[in-house]
Amino acid sequence: MKKLFITILILIFSKSFSQNKNFIDQPFLETEVEVDSLIIPDRIYLTIILNESDNRNKKSTEELEISMDRTLKSLNIDTEKDLSLLDFNSDFKKYFLSGQNVLKTKMYSLLVRDASTAGKVLAELEKVEISNVSIEKTEYSKADALILDLKSKAILKSKKYAESMTKPLNQKVGKAIYISDLNSISNQLQGKAAGVQIRGASSIYGSRAIEPIAIEFNKIKFTSKVNVKFIIE
Repeated sequence: MKKLFITILILIFSKSFSQNKNFIDQPFLETEVEVDSLIIPDRIYLTIILNESDNRNKKSTEELEISMDRTLKSLNIDTEKDLSLLDFNSDFKKYFLSGQNVLKTKMYSLLVRDASTAGKVLAELEKVEISNVSIEKTEYSKADALILDLKSKAILKSKKYAESMTKPLNQKVGKAIYISDLNSISNQLQGKAAGVQIRGASSIYGSRAIEPIAIEFNKIKFTSKVNVKFIIE
């Protein structure tokens, strides 16, 4: 029984060595290709802070909350779905200021899906004395599907490169014998609020001017890089 086990190991090793040797001995062409795509973000997260000390008329946090909800609904925003309270520990945070004064603060996250809506939110909330609004991060909702598509395009591009290189030699490209996914990433704008340009009332809050707000987001760059080895026939 022991001899049989040793024989099987030798056969497996011999087969593995033969396959590796055959791979090395075959004429092949190696390609390394990178493809990318620039995409406009379709998930924009705004942080809205309601604080009794942030408005001229000293409205309570509850009053500001009602105004915020009414304003967002007037913009056809589904507050039940796209608005969430960020403070998970309690219903509000308490800040102790100047002795015994206690001011309540609530922090919300709002999801909008385009720059135009984000600009309208900033302008309309400013009208109801809610100006503590910031752009938290941007995302692309179909990022996973896009990266898979870029991988496929990179593979096809690899084959085209291989064919263009072997054609002058009157040779053909055979099957791929090695494929490696070297890199599939998005640039740092994904998940961050970098690359945001704001023009209009939000940039001159001090004057309290009510005017249209134009927001532009830099596109998110997605990249996929592959290494492929093709047999040369």
